[in-house]
Amino acid sequence: MKSSFKPIITAMSASLALAGCSTIASTIATVNNNPVNISIIDGKLPTVTTSTANALQFDVNNYKPLDVTVDNQTIKVRAYENIAYVANPVDTAYQSMNIYIPESYFEDKSINGYTAATAPIFMPNAVGGYMPAKPMTVGVGRDGKPNSVAQALHRGMIVASAGARGRTLKSEQGEYYGKAPAAIVDLKAAVRYLKANDGVMAGDAGKIIVNGTSAGGAMTALLGATGDSADYEPYLQKLGAAKASDSVFAVSSYCPITNLEHADMAYEWQLADVVDYKKMSISMLDYNVKRELVPGTLTDGEKQTAQALKQDFPSYVNGLKLIGHDGKLLTLDKDGNGSFKDEVLYHLNKSVNTAHKQGVDLSSYAFLAQKKSAEPYYIADYSEFLKAYTGRSKTPPAFDALDLSAGENNLFGDNATDNRHFTAFGVKHSTATDAKVADAQTVKLMNPMAYLDDKTANTALHWRIRHGAKDSDIGFAIPVILATKLANQGKNVDFAMPWDKGHGGDYDLDELFAWVDSVAKQYPNPKSINQIKKSQGD
Repeated sequence: MKSSFKPIITAMSASLALAGCSTIASTIATVNNNPVNISIIDGKLPTVTTSTANALQFDVNNYKPLDVTVDNQTIKVRAYENIAYVANPVDTAYQSMNIYIPESYFEDKSINGYTAATAPIFMPNAVGGYMPAKPMTVGVGRDGKPNSVAQALHRGMIVASAGARGRTLKSEQGEYYGKAPAAIVDLKAAVRYLKANDGVMAGDAGKIIVNGTSAGGAMTALLGATGDSADYEPYLQKLGAAKASDSVFAVSSYCPITNLEHADMAYEWQLADVVDYKKMSISMLDYNVKRELVPGTLTDGEKQTAQALKQDFPSYVNGLKLIGHDGKLLTLDKDGNGSFKDEVLYHLNKSVNTAHKQGVDLSSYAFLAQKKSAEPYYIADYSEFLKAYTGRSKTPPAFDALDLSAGENNLFGDNATDNRHFTAFGVKHSTATDAKVADAQTVKLMNPMAYLDDKTANTALHWRIRHGAKDSDIGFAIPVILATKLANQGKNVDFAMPWDKGHGGDYDLDELFAWVDSVAKQYPNPKSINQIKKSQGD
């Protein structure tokens, strides 16, 4: 790795703007006698991690030492924190990145078979509910164990966690600046930062593995599906993102809240006949997503809405032309039955039998039955399974609420409008006064399915998707469709619906990192493959 020195910063001129609760001034400054654009936050110059005219160059010397302990074993790590990954940030509190590198890589040592040149870059995000998220740090997860950042470091990975703007951010001037597609644009810019600095950083930026949960899982799916798509270029240029690729090597996505324009009908295809619910209320508390369950029963109007949405789903599925695990075309009839439903049950039954093999007691589940087989358990009463086990956590429409009250309505607002509809159904049946509609392009920018058939986008090769069998925050169909589509395209897909897991992620880090090792060590860097072909004249 190349060494660098700390920059000398001199401000030359500035013009005032506002963002969030901070005063931000856009200014021209000199960095090591070269002009660059930076921002002044509340009258203070930021810490700039650059050593050349390029304000986005990684400074290998700008770090603090950190001890990271996992299972009573401590390793030394260099912590590079609060790095601006764009030259023109809107909000530096969120548009920043933390990078952690094991000290061993500066001593020409290896960890878990990785070296400074070959270590993959694990890139987790903390996005939840499409809210703003700060970059992750070394810490403890909800289970009380070291979090994914700490555990990845102990397995020899470089960790780079980027923050991202979210749907609730509002400037003092009254403008919203975190609506769609802000979060995915920010994370793409962070990937570009890593790619642009591949020559001076430890780790292989050709092997970036992104990880996220819920809306964060949707972000990782988007990163994996939309690599280098020109659709995002105007947004990235405006932020001053690095001139580099934003494609990623592998995707880890837990319960992705995605494919939003079809998520309402998918949800009711599954749960239209389940009328009792425990609705999740999401809010922000000290930069953390707070979740509360509110019980209730669908009204007669909501029941009618649920049935109407359910009827719309088969035509969408049939138009996808998906091929299932057994090589058969996946379809649904007008009543919502067919081979696609069988495919969903196939994955759920695999989940049940995996739990059985792990010694989980399944005797209390009346909706299960057994047969003489290597995988004896199966869901015999799907309706009872949905009512008694999975349950309902959202009222219809689950995502494009008719009164514009859903978080996703808030996501699809714009700089002047807090909430907007984003589906034809929501627009047609809206109960909101003066309701506005999100433009089709913005909706597209937030859906990975819209890019999987786009030959100009570089789709990640490796995908690990998890959706809990007890998760009712989004319909089973959404992750099944995504995983099946990817598999149909020849991608390396590891998909499962773990038994007794609700809406959450990072609950199987040992398995996750074993998968990361398997793809990072078995498959060569795609960049290297292209270079080899070029050198051979292929």
